[in-house]
Amino acid sequence: MRNGISDLERRKKRRRRRIQVIIIYTAIAIGLAWFFESQATTTMIFVRHAEKALTPVDDPSLSPAGEARAAELARQMVDADVVAGVDAIYSTPYKRTVDTVQPVADLLGLEVNLYDPDDNEAVLAKILKEHKGKIILVVGHSDTLPTLIADLGASKLVPPIAEFEYDNIYVVAIPWFGKTKTIRMRYGAPYKGEPADASDKAMEMTN
Repeated sequence: MRNGISDLERRKKRRRRRIQVIIIYTAIAIGLAWFFESQATTTMIFVRHAEKALTPVDDPSLSPAGEARAAELARQMVDADVVAGVDAIYSTPYKRTVDTVQPVADLLGLEVNLYDPDDNEAVLAKILKEHKGKIILVVGHSDTLPTLIADLGASKLVPPIAEFEYDNIYVVAIPWFGKTKTIRMRYGAPYKGEPADASDKAMEMTN
């Protein structure tokens, strides 16, 4: 009887130990999964606003060519992530920049977050804090995109963006460990070194 009770107790102890081991390993697995998820690569996609209209001079919207490019950008960005697409969108507070990314925002049900183009540090700090491990679309200007990319610790050799050059997409991958990398791609009507149409020649604004 005593041996029977002793054997039963030993079996219970072994069972408790197995359960404890399973709980410990499960907790470790959950902790590691959370760690790697929280430290995942942050991807920032930078584009210049699309082609702008002639008027009003101080804050123009998009020209027909720009609207077509914005539609193409939306088509590209909705499928940027095979699961959910872009997670957040940031734009300077101008019609031409907001209108460039609004089709993306509408398709994905996202709001367009406005940022000050003269304060790179603030917008980059906010993005890296609030959207770590996500995909973020940022629209800016010909004279702001190179400095934004450089300030991320990415390539400092982004070539100047020409006055009528609107087809660049810069993808900056910021891993939790390792080197930040930059890839440049093209989309929409290609830049050929000249205005897309005659009306663009009259434009005075360059960014």
